[in-house]
Amino acid sequence: MRYSPEHKLEIRRKIVKDASRRVRAEGLTGVAVGAVMKDAGLTHGGFYKHFESKDDLLLESLREGFREIEDTLAHAVEKSPPGEAWKEIVKTYLSLELCEHPERGCPLAALSPDLARAETRIKPQIVAELVNYKGRMLPFMPGRRTADKERAFFVIFSTMIGAIQIARVLPDRAMREKVLAGTKDFLLRSF
Repeated sequence: MRYSPEHKLEIRRKIVKDASRRVRAEGLTGVAVGAVMKDAGLTHGGFYKHFESKDDLLLESLREGFREIEDTLAHAVEKSPPGEAWKEIVKTYLSLELCEHPERGCPLAALSPDLARAETRIKPQIVAELVNYKGRMLPFMPGRRTADKERAFFVIFSTMIGAIQIARVLPDRAMREKVLAGTKDFLLRSF
């Protein structure tokens, strides 16, 4: 039976969405192609009808993860007063919800060590995704000049990524909340 191009595209989107969540939850090396394909209702052999390689799937998954967190953060700032958008980003990013569900959170908080160790041939594509992420968040950052906004982006996001990573290590929910709240308070008072 032949499927329409739209059907194939829809299946690919489903595979990428599932893989993106799995990658953020399990890491770059934890995702098994067979499991992703099974979740999509396909066989492992059908994988190559949609992707050239596992790296291709991982990069698409990473793009999807960035797209999801960017959309989440952009939605959070929609009703914020001028100049206050970055505060909504901090509050949303450092939420217990995103901390406890890495599959819905920022790929950087979930995957930074994996991304740093990624194979050299895919690093330029990873860097391109980071640049896109920065570009999408930059307009919301505090500061008047672009250089000020870039500095704020790197300070704010590096701090938030570290806080999420530390909080995820902690076994006690109250301790996670304390780390997130302390970081949130620190950032909101710092700019």
